[in-house]
Amino acid sequence: MDQQTSLDRLKGIGEKTKAVFERAGIRTVGDLLSYYPRTYRRFEEISDTAHAADGAVIAVYGTLERAPVVQYLNRRMQITSSVILDASGRLAVRWFNMPYLRNTVKPGVYYVFCGKAVQKGNRIYLDQPSLYSLEQYRELQKELQPVYVLTKGLTNQMVAKMVRQALENLELPQEILSEDIRSRYHLAEYAYALEEIHFPRDEHHMLLARRRFVFEEFFFFILALRRFKERRVEAEYAYPVARSPLTDEVIAHLGYRLTNAQSRVWEEIQRDMTSGSVMARLIQGDVGSGKTILAFLAMLLAAANGLQSSLMVPTEVLARQHYESLSALLSQQNLDFVPQLLTGSMTAKEKRTAYEKIASGEVHMIIGTHALIQEKVQYQKLGLVITDEQHRFGVRQRETLGEKGGEPHTLVMSATPIPRTLAVILYGDLEISAVDELPANRLPIKNCVVNTTYRAKAYQFICREVEKGRQAYVICPMVEESEQIDAEDVISYTERLRGALPADIRVEYLHGKMKPKEKNDVMERFLQNEIQVLVSTTVVEVGVNVPNATVMMIENAERFGLAQLHQLRGRVGRGKEQSYCIMISSSQEGRTKKRLEILNQSNDGFFIAAEDLKLRGPGDLLGVRQSGLMEFKLADVFTDAKVLQEACEAADEICREDPGLDLPQHVVLRKKLEHYMSNELKKLNL
Repeated sequence: MDQQTSLDRLKGIGEKTKAVFERAGIRTVGDLLSYYPRTYRRFEEISDTAHAADGAVIAVYGTLERAPVVQYLNRRMQITSSVILDASGRLAVRWFNMPYLRNTVKPGVYYVFCGKAVQKGNRIYLDQPSLYSLEQYRELQKELQPVYVLTKGLTNQMVAKMVRQALENLELPQEILSEDIRSRYHLAEYAYALEEIHFPRDEHHMLLARRRFVFEEFFFFILALRRFKERRVEAEYAYPVARSPLTDEVIAHLGYRLTNAQSRVWEEIQRDMTSGSVMARLIQGDVGSGKTILAFLAMLLAAANGLQSSLMVPTEVLARQHYESLSALLSQQNLDFVPQLLTGSMTAKEKRTAYEKIASGEVHMIIGTHALIQEKVQYQKLGLVITDEQHRFGVRQRETLGEKGGEPHTLVMSATPIPRTLAVILYGDLEISAVDELPANRLPIKNCVVNTTYRAKAYQFICREVEKGRQAYVICPMVEESEQIDAEDVISYTERLRGALPADIRVEYLHGKMKPKEKNDVMERFLQNEIQVLVSTTVVEVGVNVPNATVMMIENAERFGLAQLHQLRGRVGRGKEQSYCIMISSSQEGRTKKRLEILNQSNDGFFIAAEDLKLRGPGDLLGVRQSGLMEFKLADVFTDAKVLQEACEAADEICREDPGLDLPQHVVLRKKLEHYMSNELKKLNL
């Protein structure tokens, strides 16, 4: 059995189970083994029922006072309940949709009940606890237990069982990293790392395994970037571009002055576009720093030279907003260039009309989502490609769009703050510009970091803002409630919030598992103020501009990286009114408080990113993960910044010694890189 073996060769994988795994993107044994745990669970020390407190995950050793009773609320909901007895007292217990327990859990038999305590009225319940014998539980406490990302129908136990089976039967592939690299950078061997990443003996062994795979992820990503850059450097720009007085006139009549940073970056863009070589530039800037007007000016410069340009953004709502803003700018400045919107939800007829206009050259500026890179879209003279929030599309999709115009200029915009030292590595195929100054008329966001006892006051504050006609976001780290993770989830939080706020305040939720049409519908309604409070995961981190939203409340703030918290905070403060960010943390740990205090004191994304880099390290692995910047499987560019720099050093050394990877010792490496560039980049959305 090797890594290409189909998953259904494993025992216990029939058609139904295979389909469940495929929903999670797992089709082969290799997919399964690289489906790394999201985190690890340490089993709690056994405590007394008397210590049960609302929200705490506890383990109690006791027996049931009476046989479980099943109550049928409706066809889809049954509650099985009883009472746990131990030396300290009694604790109500209940399970949802598990009626068979009335026949399997016997009074008088002692179990370890492990679950989350929830207060309802004056009573505390232990909800949905797992059951173990004392011996089983003591064994589980000795090691870290893997916790995987799950989809509907997939359980943690199913994944762990199949991973164990695959590891037992796997014919190990040839080692990819040379002994010299492994020795120099203290990297574990592949076979050892694979076992320890899934079933670590302890945290030390897990961190050794993780380091190996993090290094490998960065290493291949950087090698791929070097290949992309080689292709670009060799290419000459196909169309002559000259500076145009038109853009100067537009700037003069904007109604506001560009900041010094905007003017500096605009000069860099013009210089690139008129140089005769292919531009590949990244514009980094905080939310609200004015990157969009720079994109529009670049599109105007292309149009003035008879070229088409495209702007690709992550969501349909944002695409429509940009299209309307560009149309308004063209109208105000009396310019006859024609913009075109292109999104996936347009009707077949609307798309056909758009395709015809794009192919004929009738339209000059095309704004849209992934629909811009569909095969049916044929550009007449595509001279400029702009992508907003680079990490949401990435190298592969940027290349696909670029291929539609031969070798067009490329401009990438990102509001994700990242220190320049890391940006130079991660965006190795791009020149970097920073819009590191906010317009003078921006009101700074007022911040506060509080504990969970402040929640009721926060709700009152949201009500007062809604009464003024404003709106609010509430961010939760999870989509649905989990037995393994003690954190707020979007679905149950929405229900609680509806009960806590007045009935006339419309509360809805948004998360990444919803269908694109549903997500667009919710965001449109929020944009129109038909929804006043939006409970969401970090899916709102990019993708829409709602100037009327003035409150960002983040639950379990300790579970997010600082750069991501700053991104979320950037969803508010976009209008003329004062905006607020309330970060609620349930952690009392000193370093967590120190991290969040940085956000409390500063609204400068680049300062925050630099401080985040200083404070974080491998010890944060089991807590915060900086998602959003680039979705590697394990690696995190902040937590693993040192490993990123080491991987870059190793990749560059190999590229200098053997640019084509033609030496015998690099044959296996070259094959892996080719596979990575054709498959993994696409899978990872890099």
